[in-house]
Amino acid sequence: MHYRSIVDMSATIVRNLHRLPGDIDLVVGIPRSGMLAANLFSLTANIQMTDLDSFVAGKVFSSGITKRSAALGRTMAEMRRILILDDSINGGSAMREARVRAAAAGVARDQLIFAAVYGTYERYEEADLVFEVVPQPRLFQWNVMHHKFLGQSCVDIDGVLCFDPTREENDDGPTYLNFLAQARPLYVPTRKIAYLVTSRLEKYRPQTAAWLAAQGIEYGELVMLDLPSKEERQRLAAHGRFKAEFYKRSDAVLFIESEHDQAMNIAKLSGKPVLCVESQQMISPDMLWLSGQLMQATTSEGRKAMLKAMARTVLGETGYQALKSKMRKPA
Repeated sequence: MHYRSIVDMSATIVRNLHRLPGDIDLVVGIPRSGMLAANLFSLTANIQMTDLDSFVAGKVFSSGITKRSAALGRTMAEMRRILILDDSINGGSAMREARVRAAAAGVARDQLIFAAVYGTYERYEEADLVFEVVPQPRLFQWNVMHHKFLGQSCVDIDGVLCFDPTREENDDGPTYLNFLAQARPLYVPTRKIAYLVTSRLEKYRPQTAAWLAAQGIEYGELVMLDLPSKEERQRLAAHGRFKAEFYKRSDAVLFIESEHDQAMNIAKLSGKPVLCVESQQMISPDMLWLSGQLMQATTSEGRKAMLKAMARTVLGETGYQALKSKMRKPA
């Protein structure tokens, strides 16, 4: 499973600036996720931005006063080239609609460039440019809690669906009960989750279920740790092992975990991929195996080969080749 974070998106945009004409004066984001891509592009290239609706209406967003340039003062009529950008393209329906709407704005076709940061394929009839090929199955940081994959996933609660309790709140007593009732939501999913797998103790099931219902979070099964106390849980260090054992025997294809160390442990013990919210990293068994091989490599050639393999695993072949090409360029 391929994963890209907001940091990854920013880096991909920077890597691909050279592929675009230098006279772009405006970037138009295709709502909703395309606005994130457009904002990052606008800030990086120091050009004006707007959304598709405003573009059709002949309006652009104000640009503030910190990075003034001649390009930031141009009116719509003075724009030389306009980039219409989405975060990703798969079937192409959103880009086709954007083309129809852009045509209604009365801008000449040769002024418009249609692009997506990520695409399932390198070429589309609907897009002039795809920055990076990321094949299916794939997830993005900005859509993971609204993706159909939640119906095939195990999801942690504390640190994912709500903020972790503080040390003072986590007393396994009255203060913790208050936390369970009033926990502040963090990432609230809009799709049903297959399995909620938490190291919260079984005795807190009623409070946990009540909070989930209050937040409107749908799930198939709530899996909790059946131990008598917080002290016993800490003594057994059962957090990661408990989650990994359930994940391994389940039909889930992904585990979404809050803490990096636990995510690494779950991936190692289950042999399945784990998405870590803390590090915004997809941890795969292949990556863990390559990391172990790298530690065991005794020659510089062996370490270099392992590093290349890890880069291909994390970035994909297209991303790896783009990074390789960039590193070859003279400073």
